[in-house]
Amino acid sequence: MKKKMMVATLLILLAGITAQAQSTGSTYKTAVGIKFYPGAVSVKSFIKENKAIEGLGYLYSDGFRLTGLYEIHGDIEGVDGLKWYGGPGAHIAAWNNNWKDQYPTRDGGIAIGIDGVLGLDYKFNGLPINVSLDWQPSFNFVGYNYFEGGWGGLGIRYTL
Repeated sequence: MKKKMMVATLLILLAGITAQAQSTGSTYKTAVGIKFYPGAVSVKSFIKENKAIEGLGYLYSDGFRLTGLYEIHGDIEGVDGLKWYGGPGAHIAAWNNNWKDQYPTRDGGIAIGIDGVLGLDYKFNGLPINVSLDWQPSFNFVGYNYFEGGWGGLGIRYTL
């Protein structure tokens, strides 16, 4: 019972802090959410007015992938809250035996590579919601070498 009370108290405190910290203007400092296709947890934080870092965590039945991106943002004139962004990044991934069974010509195990990103980012004015749409090509150079042009997608995040 004591443990449940502590957890409930912690959740109430976190909800209060989050409610006070949410960003409802057309800019934001940090955002947490999900990116659709292929599906990832996304955390994005501005380190300067026009520079952000984004961390993505993908989890599959075949393994996982962690990606870090350094994004340079620029305003799009005439639309408050809309920005373009682009930049470099890197990833590390690990695949299990299911991957080897599906793709027998490719080795399983660890994959390390570089990424790029190019996209649009929009922060709704008056709501603590941010959406993004991007393309994130990558190249593996450890594990097995290949270019992958299918990363990226639609991100929906709660802004702080």
